[in-house]
Amino acid sequence: MIKSEKLSKFKQIRHGFFNRKGGKSKGIYESLNCGKGSLDNKNNVNKNLRIACNKIARSYKKLILLHQVHSNKFYYLKETGPINKKKIVADALITKRKKIIIGVLTADCVPVLIFDEKKKIVSAIHAGWKGAYKGIVKKVLQFLFKEGSESKNLTAAIGPCISQKSYEIKKDFKSKFLKQGKKNVIFFKKIKNKTYFSLNKYVYYQLKSLGVKKIDIIDRDTYNPNNNFFSARRSIHRGENDYGRNISIIMIN
Repeated sequence: MIKSEKLSKFKQIRHGFFNRKGGKSKGIYESLNCGKGSLDNKNNVNKNLRIACNKIARSYKKLILLHQVHSNKFYYLKETGPINKKKIVADALITKRKKIIIGVLTADCVPVLIFDEKKKIVSAIHAGWKGAYKGIVKKVLQFLFKEGSESKNLTAAIGPCISQKSYEIKKDFKSKFLKQGKKNVIFFKKIKNKTYFSLNKYVYYQLKSLGVKKIDIIDRDTYNPNNNFFSARRSIHRGENDYGRNISIIMIN
């Protein structure tokens, strides 16, 4: 489990970014595959989710996950009332509710965990390039501001994701981002006639542009096998038919 230095300063919350080590899955899913949407053995996935929850000393029954669709939609889990046990289709969770674990799954995309130290509210965001492009980060922050959050009280941690050196893209991809804004050119780098995109830098600047100053970037490349993360792109390059998912979780004590 990897922790953000900035988020670790707050005793009111627990959090963690997990790689693929320490679980029960086998084969291409070895070993802490937390992806219920994968083709892995469901019993092993559930065991892995329990292991991750136990790392922050909470029950697996307290975990809320999403059916992620690379959108800009979020779900707000209210402080009281029944918890929606149905499939929640969204790419971010927000809550003030205590002792409930919220989490997102990634396999190269950016996981973002946010805490408001004054309003005691947390969020977990899944930001792939599509979700980030569509404004998932902005939508979450706008909701937090509507709830009374101030940017000076927010701390965000950008978790492990695919690094720029591993993220080669095609020309139409870059064109799409430049149409959104010419300033987006700073997120691209050209090396030997190949173009590469920095997803975590793109997300970082979105947070920064909305006034968030306390931002932690855990700069670990999920594509690099030495870092022991699941990676969709690496699995595709290897010709594998599926891949596991890394989990990132946060909760208010």
